[in-house]
Amino acid sequence: MTLHQEKAFCRICLGHCGISLTIDENDKIVDIRGDKDNPLTKGYACFKGLQAEEFHHGEARLRHPLKRNAQGGFDRISPEQALDEIAARLKALIDAHGPDAIGVYFGNGSILNATAVTMQGSFLEAIGSSSRFTSYTIDQSAKTLSFERLGGWAGGNLQLEQCDVIMLVGSNPLVSHGLLGFLASAPTNLMKEYKARGLKVITIDPRRSETAHFADIALQPLPGNDSLILGGLIRLILAEGWEDREFCQRYVGTTALAKLRETVAAFTETLVERCAGLAAGDLRKVAQLFARDSKQGAVYTGTGPSMAPHSNMMQHLADSLNVICGRFTRPGDRVLSVDMMTPPPVFRAEVIAPPRTSWKTPPSRIRGVGTIGGEKATGTLADEILTPGNGQVKALISCGGNLASLMPDQQKMVRAFKALDLRVSIDPFMSNTARLADYIIPPLMQYERADLPVSAYGFAFFPAPWVGYSPAILKPPKDSDLIDEWYFFWGLAKRLGKTLRFNGSELDMTTPPTTDQLLSLRAQHPLAPLDEIRKHPSGRIYDEARCVVQPPRAEATATFDVIPDDVAQELGDIVAKAQQLAPEQGHLSNGQRFTHLLSTRRMRDFYNSIGMYLSSTRKRNPYNPAYMNPADLADMGLADGDQVEIVSDHARITAIVAADNAVRSGVVSMAVAWGGLPGEKLDPATSGASINMLISTDRDTELLNAMPRMSAIPVNILPIGETAAAD
Repeated sequence: MTLHQEKAFCRICLGHCGISLTIDENDKIVDIRGDKDNPLTKGYACFKGLQAEEFHHGEARLRHPLKRNAQGGFDRISPEQALDEIAARLKALIDAHGPDAIGVYFGNGSILNATAVTMQGSFLEAIGSSSRFTSYTIDQSAKTLSFERLGGWAGGNLQLEQCDVIMLVGSNPLVSHGLLGFLASAPTNLMKEYKARGLKVITIDPRRSETAHFADIALQPLPGNDSLILGGLIRLILAEGWEDREFCQRYVGTTALAKLRETVAAFTETLVERCAGLAAGDLRKVAQLFARDSKQGAVYTGTGPSMAPHSNMMQHLADSLNVICGRFTRPGDRVLSVDMMTPPPVFRAEVIAPPRTSWKTPPSRIRGVGTIGGEKATGTLADEILTPGNGQVKALISCGGNLASLMPDQQKMVRAFKALDLRVSIDPFMSNTARLADYIIPPLMQYERADLPVSAYGFAFFPAPWVGYSPAILKPPKDSDLIDEWYFFWGLAKRLGKTLRFNGSELDMTTPPTTDQLLSLRAQHPLAPLDEIRKHPSGRIYDEARCVVQPPRAEATATFDVIPDDVAQELGDIVAKAQQLAPEQGHLSNGQRFTHLLSTRRMRDFYNSIGMYLSSTRKRNPYNPAYMNPADLADMGLADGDQVEIVSDHARITAIVAADNAVRSGVVSMAVAWGGLPGEKLDPATSGASINMLISTDRDTELLNAMPRMSAIPVNILPIGETAAAD
């Protein structure tokens, strides 16, 4: 057997683990392991990435475009015929309803594809549609909104070697690989290394997560109380004088700091600890370690609190906590992480004034929601489809995402899909979303296409100025009809008579470009054009790209707006509600009382629904358990493996409980992206349960970004056969 070795990096998640592949003469992967020569991940690779053989060669993979037939099934169709038909239907819809009738959703499978994500945006711009939706606005869009009304720092991000403490709120990077920059790549190895150097770690999470095992302080509050906790920390730090007074005087101002102090005065230790279910003294221990005993390091938030109530306020308070403690780079500090594709021209120790962009754009026709970073809020997508009128979405192209499984209020999302005039799903598997489509376009998978790392202006996704090139290693499966995702949009634009601009350059619309030609337009760093990047099979860290933070300009007088009027108003509302709460009496929602709070979690072997269609993964994980504290199970007379009904104020699902000492009492912890479509009678032991059925997008949503309450969901747990409703 003839074998050869190839180097690449994985694009399932932000970790971008270096990968070494062994390929046989039939162009199949026979071995896969971490690339020890990769200077970023040094041989580390997680279980998800090591399943690439089945991803590419497994039986579940779709190999031909499919078109729905009159009987409701699917027939094979060639890619070019599919493009002809889809383009014709899009043109008719644009002519009849305008360009905003055409919507595109970009999931993580597309966002981590450098050519696809750029080409999708180019396509929408070319046809004149503003109906752009992505996974970001249903995940952590609070980060953008916080920057817009608080302001930002132009000096670059702190890295682990610059920190003596980090506080992680609802973030579990050892599983998610999702903490921006320093704990995205090889996070377990990095955590061990820096803990040995003396790094202090604080975690705030209803579950004692994998990351919490490294924590010096691990708080386990009731979910949904992050704003109270952060507000209480700010009050305590200001009351004790543990803030960075010099930084606050220069970059906040005495008037704003006094207003912040006055506004958070009601967030007392007693109130916060009672409502959040913490022990007396917990808040003070965190404030002391973070602000009194440590000099550098920051608080970081994750998906959990970004999906819980008051998520926008939570992020504003987390960022404001960093501000009052002065946890930023200073003049003369080294910028250790630089995006090697779209770097800022200079890093300066000055404030970027709050732009309030989302407040300045015309409001959405759905509840007046604004745009976030030029995107419509994905939390409004179902309503954008179902609500008649000018701008109603009539066609949706779903790329690299599984909306029918991942969107909250699954019932409404599926109704919306069925109401569309045209449904297109770009997906390598027969996902729930693909099952609802008129056309399914299976794309090339990651080792069949060339690619560059994820990049977005203003973000440094890696702990060092690393960049790599992943070549097209494998040929598509024999007799398949697969296309690169970017070509799908280029082909539609050509048929619609539109000219695309890709990263600022106008494309030839008669002859398709090559993927490498597109990637060369994406590689913008002067030290690392595409030809240079390609010389290094394992990627390279460009130490020469690191620079020094420059002093502020004389004209740079902007300050952080830590307590604008709308923030002060919402903080007042939060504390007033907290003063009336009695958690020991249960949790009220929509006039009903519930005993538990459901908190979302990640499963180590999945990245949302990625991995759901692999036999190797499902053998290890046949369903998503409803993890509960063993004491709670005992009190209810339940045992591991028992089926229960989980009931919210919106719906009920059948799930299987499992004991987990890491989950605090009063909490149910479950992973998303499981289950079938609404109405299907599936066995939860083989299909899992969809917690998105329990969520409403008509209420309990954030005003600014339409984020639904997707965590900290009040629920009752009922043994099968018990039908008592919540009172």
